[in-house]
Amino acid sequence: MKLAALLFLLLPIVGLAQTQEASPEDEAGIMQAVDDLFEGMKKADAGAIRKAFAPMATLQTVVNKDGKVSVKNEPIEGFATAIGKAKPGDLNEVIDPYQIMIDGDLATAFVPYKFFLKDQRHHCGANAFTLVRLGGVWKIQAIIDTRRECVD
Repeated sequence: MKLAALLFLLLPIVGLAQTQEASPEDEAGIMQAVDDLFEGMKKADAGAIRKAFAPMATLQTVVNKDGKVSVKNEPIEGFATAIGKAKPGDLNEVIDPYQIMIDGDLATAFVPYKFFLKDQRHHCGANAFTLVRLGGVWKIQAIIDTRRECVD
């Protein structure tokens, strides 16, 4: 009897933890936010980079140097400024199909990529995006990525 009562009490908590199925509109909005970031990079448009992010957003990279793993933080403003100094077309992040998960106004997107610098493959990895819907628009709240030598 005690087990049944405990399960009954935990049922609402379990129900809240489940991720909602993404609507086509939400998925399109999330994909647009990700695409806007990569288009901003391709065009070397610092303003477009800034616009893709939510206020107080974070940007991080997982670094594995000689088997020692750490996380490097980069300010969004520094990233946007660096992108703005490139020439349009010099930076191109080609993304593979990715997974989106949504719960209300919070979403994640796991995005494998290949990064090209002046049409030469530079590195590969994956971006893990956290997005929030602010004022009805999906914005990037955080990105953490990996960077490695391409194997294929």
